[in-house]
Amino acid sequence: MDAEHVWIDKQTPEAYRAAVGVSTAVFNAAKEAELPRTLVELINVRVSLLNGCATCLEVHFRKAAEAGVTPKQLATLSQWRETELFDEREQAALRLAEITTELPDHDTAEREYARARAVLTEEELSAIVWVAIAINAFNRVSILSRHPVRASSTGTAR
Repeated sequence: MDAEHVWIDKQTPEAYRAAVGVSTAVFNAAKEAELPRTLVELINVRVSLLNGCATCLEVHFRKAAEAGVTPKQLATLSQWRETELFDEREQAALRLAEITTELPDHDTAEREYARARAVLTEEELSAIVWVAIAINAFNRVSILSRHPVRASSTGTAR
């Protein structure tokens, strides 16, 4: 039996506006760190895949494609380690996004962090972790509110 869910973004709009403010600051930090929009969207999609957030996947899959992420990269993102489609910087960002989302055991987190640290500047590393934190927050808002992804009148997702 499914319970009716409260849309917490609508129920507590001031908290949601604050989350949007954090997201804006994170976007600016990513821009200042000169992270390409493709990289930011790869993080958003990967984290949303890990969390199973259909709403954020619908939004960020589209934004990733618009930013220039290739269809092949999007199709294989859940298995990025098994491909040659992601450069060293993208791999480092995906590692950080995953440990930020999954919070693995200490040794795994340290190993993955060190691998990312070897590739990224401090500014890039910080911005990437913040991007992952922000999308994790929005994933939780949408998942716990049960925001729907509906087909448009043409039968496609909107």
